Amino acid sequence: MAESAVANGLRAYGLIVGMWVRSTMAYRTSFLIMTLGNFLATGLDFVTIALMFTHIGELGGFTLDEVAFLYGTTSVAFGLADLVLGTMGRLGRRVRDGTMDTLLVRPVPILAQVAADRFALRRLGRITQAAVVLGWSLARLDIDWTVDRALLMPVMLLSGGAIFGALFVLGGAFQFWAKDASEVQSAFTFGGTTLLEYPPTVFGKELLRGVTFVIPLAFVNWLPALHILGRPDPLGLPAWIGFAAPLVAGGCCAVAGLAWRAGLRAYQSTGS
Repeated sequence: MAESAVANGLRAYGLIVGMWVRSTMAYRTSFLIMTLGNFLATGLDFVTIALMFTHIGELGGFTLDEVAFLYGTTSVAFGLADLVLGTMGRLGRRVRDGTMDTLLVRPVPILAQVAADRFALRRLGRITQAAVVLGWSLARLDIDWTVDRALLMPVMLLSGGAIFGALFVLGGAFQFWAKDASEVQSAFTFGGTTLLEYPPTVFGKELLRGVTFVIPLAFVNWLPALHILGRPDPLGLPAWIGFAAPLVAGGCCAVAGLAWRAGLRAYQSTGS
């Protein structure tokens, strides 16, 4: 029964996304301009980092190439989650204006409808820009590509995307109670990826413990990346801890699913 519900949700999500993609591609020039704009706008973040390195040789013991690796991994992971679930931030508006009620009467899973609503293909610009920086860093870094490091790369990106996706869903669920909490969601999603662009060695131990054991953002890229780069963890955690990223991602998704169900049960219709 649960598998059937998931399959129906994915099918509905795919159909809604397909509708928005066809709508977007009807205006190809506009799509290309918007995607290029997204590429350039997000690229300014890395330009800022690169300019900083014109004045310093290292940041927290990390070179520009290593920071570019951190930037690329977290930005690709976040970009994937933002592409798939980025519209969850609009949920608060639907709750306030009553349009959430229209989603409830449709024979389609609510999460699929909310996640696919106004699917923005232009967000591929962010992913492309991050992938370019990641590729550039990999070409410059002298990494000892053992089997475990090679396997950890795709695992890190996919697990990181799932962790950010869970945060998007958790933020959406919170808006059933808060009604207008998109800024809170952004603090952990957009704010989280900005945090992970920089080396963990520049932050205090208290913050590192918080993003490892409370809100496990460190599993998006810090912990797996440290193993790939051959660097020790500032908290003294074992090198294999980065391989726990899929388990952490699965746990985050489970918590997000429970929060989403609780939010739906707590939702009170506007009656309009």
